Amino acid sequence: MNRRSLLSSAAAVAGAAAAAPLLSACGGSSASSKGGTSTKTGLQAALPNYVASSTLKADIPSVSGAAGSMTDPGFLSYPATQVKTVSGVPGKGGSYTAVTPLWGTVPDPGNSFYQAMNKALGVNLTMKPADGVNYATIIPTMTAAKKLPDWIQLPTWWNPNFNVGELVGTQLADLTPYLSGDNIKQYPNLAAIPTGAWTDGAWEDKIYGIPSFSSGFALAGTTYFRQDILGAKGITADQVTSAADLFSLGKELTNAKGGVWAFDDVWTYLFPYFGVPNKFTVTGGKLVHKYETQEILEALDWHYKLAKSGYMHPDALAGNNNDGKTRFYAGKVLISGDGMGAWNLGDAQAGIAADKNYRRGAFGVFAADGKSTPGVFLGTNTAEVSYFNANLKKDQIEELLAVADYLAAPFGSAEYTMVNYGVEGTHYTMVNGVPTATDAGKKYVQQQTYPFLATCPNVISNPGADQVTKDYAAWQAAASQHVYKPVFLNMNITVPTRFATADAAQAVEDTIKDCYHGIKKVSDVQAAISSWKSSGGTQLVQWYSDNVMAKYGTGQ
Repeated sequence: MNRRSLLSSAAAVAGAAAAAPLLSACGGSSASSKGGTSTKTGLQAALPNYVASSTLKADIPSVSGAAGSMTDPGFLSYPATQVKTVSGVPGKGGSYTAVTPLWGTVPDPGNSFYQAMNKALGVNLTMKPADGVNYATIIPTMTAAKKLPDWIQLPTWWNPNFNVGELVGTQLADLTPYLSGDNIKQYPNLAAIPTGAWTDGAWEDKIYGIPSFSSGFALAGTTYFRQDILGAKGITADQVTSAADLFSLGKELTNAKGGVWAFDDVWTYLFPYFGVPNKFTVTGGKLVHKYETQEILEALDWHYKLAKSGYMHPDALAGNNNDGKTRFYAGKVLISGDGMGAWNLGDAQAGIAADKNYRRGAFGVFAADGKSTPGVFLGTNTAEVSYFNANLKKDQIEELLAVADYLAAPFGSAEYTMVNYGVEGTHYTMVNGVPTATDAGKKYVQQQTYPFLATCPNVISNPGADQVTKDYAAWQAAASQHVYKPVFLNMNITVPTRFATADAAQAVEDTIKDCYHGIKKVSDVQAAISSWKSSGGTQLVQWYSDNVMAKYGTGQ
């Protein structure tokens, strides 16, 4: 697995977690606990002051969007000159251990890349990547034994498994004194991380975590289409301004006898267009769960009709999503929902291998009824946060923060190139202006570990596939004007164990899935929701209302 496919996999997992729900919730048993949530004033006092990096000028600059969002900058080429952003060596010779998830083959310890990184960082950082597939069960074993490494990555979608709300301040170090306000200015690369990303590692008015893979414009995913095929038929994205328009394409594009269906699964990233909130909304000052809204029933009704229309691929209806991309590349389905991590160089290469004319496109943000104001909720600014061990001393924390600043150097800088590609001539060579991995680079560098400790904010870069970068950047710029902050965005909330089942609402989610696959009716979902309410759902909403919204606000 190469670097880009690894990040796409991580983004896909994060996107799935982001879709339901986007807030970080983790189980805890303490009735008196603040729940991990921060107050508005307390959080503002703890957050680092954002200072944008001016090291490199993007080919496609960021665009300011609604709700304080900022799109990712686009680069059409890799910088010919890699500027240094860190003076000297950040470390002072300390020895530390670090654990990160890895979806791939674990590199040999002490390999040439790790040795080169230690020299560049000025520390002896022993990397101990753990199997990403089993990470959710590996880490709780460490925390139970109170044997965490010095530095550890805890993806936010696994916060319930890790019980992070109980770990902060006990096993995880408080970084507020080092990073709050202008204190972060001694770490300029960390200061360039979007403010929202720091809130994902904030608990009870304190900063504990360091963000990786952050973005000022975070969406879980969207509804894609084969732009090459639809374009040849004279169909463009701007022609779809309602759910009815989208449904009409089903009849026009489907040719079951020819092995072509218009749709694959689209529910996960399309339901927000019906006005369905991420998890909660506030109506008349009252907190309302998405299951209690009329909009979710309308969305399900449309998707149920789609499932029964004959316009969806049979394998999609059967819930076989593993082959979804294969169907899309082969032109067997022409419209498909997917995470934002799907739109990249690797996708273009795989698509072109199947069809030389392949080009991914995405519909703009629209209101399902074609009349309301279009809107889609933002996601958390990052899904990956790393933490320091609470047993570290002040000088050790400062040394590791200096190392984190090196790891967070901006795209295309000398430090970024080192972290992501290794040593030139050993781990990569420049081919047509693009750092290209050697065999050693593929073996040791592309199995990424360091970026899960800290990285610069996301950029859009697809060397050799400029059209992909231009398409994605243009889509972000347009979509950014229609985003809004969902209730409890970026708020770390510890939900008491007694509400864990109701909060997960697995029985309702399973019924919803059966509905948009045409197996069960909307009335079956209503029955499941009614059961959910009586078995803890109503109490759950009240708990959120009394213990989160009333005390800490909505985060909007």
